[in-house]
Order: sequence, then structure tokens, then C-alpha cells
Amino acid sequence: MTATRGRVLLALLSLYLIWGSTYLAMRWAIAGMSPLFMAGVRYVIAGALIYAFLRWRGHAAPTPVQWRSAGIVGVFLLLGGNGAVGIAMEHGVSSALSATVVAITPLCAALFARIWGQRTSRREWFGLGLGLAGVAMLKQGQGLEGSLAGFLLLIFAALSWSFGSMWGKHQPQPSIWMASAVQMLVGGLALFLASAVSGETWSAPASAQSFWALVYLIFIGAIVGFSSYVFLLATVRPALATSYAYVNPLVAVLLGVWLGREVVDAAELAGLAVILSGVVLVCWPVKPAPASDEVGP
Repeated sequence: MTATRGRVLLALLSLYLIWGSTYLAMRWAIAGMSPLFMAGVRYVIAGALIYAFLRWRGHAAPTPVQWRSAGIVGVFLLLGGNGAVGIAMEHGVSSALSATVVAITPLCAALFARIWGQRTSRREWFGLGLGLAGVAMLKQGQGLEGSLAGFLLLIFAALSWSFGSMWGKHQPQPSIWMASAVQMLVGGLALFLASAVSGETWSAPASAQSFWALVYLIFIGAIVGFSSYVFLLATVRPALATSYAYVNPLVAVLLGVWLGREVVDAAELAGLAVILSGVVLVCWPVKPAPASDEVGP
């Protein structure tokens, strides 16, 4: 139990810090590559490395049913979630504000979890409404002005990521690391297909900054970060697994202003505060009922 708590804490810290920085890394990467193609490269390479390592260590190959289930989750998370964020950034949405809008992910996850019988308290419903109000406030800021398409893409990304995460918890998948590999492989291939259909240009990174951002996204953002997220989904309650989303905006805002020369105005800061308040209400620990089947750290 102590070892499990330690791994959960390490995984949470990884997501809090790493995924907050990946928004700026994505902005730098897509400055020299097409967004869907870049994401496909990122996840196919990361997934292939993990899959090859696991097979070399003697792990069994996933069954066809496990490939299907984990692959569908990968499409929801990586094409619908990460891919949509990349396109939104191409539409001019900053890394800091991308992380802020995607902070509604835990709110969406709490809503989708009801499909599989997880009770949502009045406090959580209030948090859901508060988070949505914060997003509406955020849209009044200058950072998203003139980019309605980017704003809607970020909302779609949060919905796709949340639904895929909750649906996957109730589907037959391989072990945690193998599930991570399969999700990245299938999701990455789906990103390649979407890139080809949309007519994106396939080319190597156009600058050193874009190249090193891609390297960071593969080895730190995907192999470490995404695998930590898959571990948390299988280990703790959904609200805790998705709690990274209300820490990431703080990291993304600081890095975006410090390194990316991004500007955040008062309306966006107010919206951020309201969103985070709503998410905290949803994610605040609750005492489980005696008959609860939730798994916690």
C-alpha cells in the first residue's frame, strides 16, 4: 500500500509539472510542423518504443479485444483530445489559454462517470456549473478573441478526452504500460490518417526549437506523462486522476508568459480563477460510502 501511494504521488507530480509544460512545447513544435502530423509522430514513436521494450522484457502481446478497446481509447484521447488542442493552437490560441480551457476536463469526466453509475453530489454539480461559467468568462478575454473555432476545438478536446478516459475504465485492456503503448500507437496512426485527409504537409521540424520541442513531447510528455495518466486512471478515482487539469494552467500560464512572451488579461485571469474553483469543488476528497467500489490511492 505504501509503495502504491508513492507511485500515485509520483505520477501526480509528473502530470502536474510535465503536462503543464507540454502546452508551450506543443506551440513551439507546431511552429515548424503541421499539428496533426506532429502529434502522430510524437505518439507513434513513443508507443512503439514502449511496446518494443515490453515485448523484449517478455510481456504478452495484447489480445484482439484488448487492441480494439485500448485503440478506441487512444483515438478519443489523442486524436479527439490532443489533436484538437494542436489545431486550436494553429488557430492562434495561446498555450496558457489552451491549458485553461482544457481545465474543464475533470468537470466533464465527472459528468460522463455518471453513465457508469458513479454518483455526483450537489457540490460536484455546483462545481460543474461554476467551471462552465468560468469558461464563458474566459471567452470574453482578448486571448481568444477572433478565434471562436479554436475555442470550440478546445471544448471538444476536453469532452473527447474525458469520455475516452471514463469509457476505457470499463473496457478490457491489457496491463497499464501495454495499454499506454497500444493507445499511443493506435491514436498516433489515427492522427496520421486525419493529417493526410486534411491535406497537411508532412515534413521534418523546420527549426531547432521545433525539433527539441518534439523530442521533449515524445520522451517526457508522452512516455512519462501519458503513461503516468494511464496508471492513475487504473489506480485512483477519476476526479483525482484528472486533477492535473487544474494545476496545468498555472504552470502553462507561468511558462507562457515567461518563455513564450504570451499575454494574459484580467478577464482571462478571472475566468481561470472561476474554472479552478469549480474543479476544486469536484475533485475535493470525499469519504466513500461503505459499499463503494471506487479504488483510491
